[in-house]
This record gives sequence, C-alpha cells and structure tokens, in this order.
Amino acid sequence: MLTAIQIFLLALVLFFISRVVLRAREKVIPAKTAVFWSIIWLSALIGILLPKTTTQLAGIFGVGRGVDIIVYISLVLLFYLVFRVYVMIEDLRRDITSLVRQIALQNASMPPKSTAGKKSGR
Repeated sequence: MLTAIQIFLLALVLFFISRVVLRAREKVIPAKTAVFWSIIWLSALIGILLPKTTTQLAGIFGVGRGVDIIVYISLVLLFYLVFRVYVMIEDLRRDITSLVRQIALQNASMPPKSTAGKKSGR
C-alpha cells in the first residue's frame, strides 16, 4: 500500500514527466534533453514505487541508507546542471558582446542623421 508521501511524490513525478513529453512534442527541448529528463524522472518513479531499490543501490556503493545515495546523486547532478547553465550564460554573454560590437561598428560607419528641420527642445 502506498503512503501519503508516495502518492504525493508519484503525482508530482507524473506531472513532471508529462511536462517533458509536452515540451519534447512542441520541440521546445531537444530529443536528447527529453531522454535525459525522462530517465531522471523514471528513476525517481522507481525509487518512489520500490523504495528498497534505493537501499540496495546504497549497499552497492557502500552508503548506509537509500535516501543518502539519492541525496549524493542529486547533489552531483545539481552541480553538473549548474555548471552547464554557467557555461551557457558565458556563451550568451560572449555572443551578446560580439553583437553589440558589430552594431556599434555599423552605427559608427553610418553617416550621422541630419538634424536640420527638427525643432530644438530648448
């Protein structure tokens, strides 16, 4: 029989899986990303429905409890994802800087617009 927390987590994970599938169908996320997140959420689903599997996994890695191995794996995954986001932000920053330079150079080579005929605000 499922406990209240298992039912809650099960509903949450099923919702997350539906979001991954929806975003993949809409082509918002690439197929590789959808597969990655599907594996993550399906692993969570297994851990929720079969909690003894996490204890067995912990035993394989020499960790005391199943929840400990989940925390360790989650931390490693989060650090990896933060690193990926950092790299993407740096790439975007570099691209924006390059675009701003190109636009500035284009505007500098253009003749200034004539202000003749405009009324001065003074």
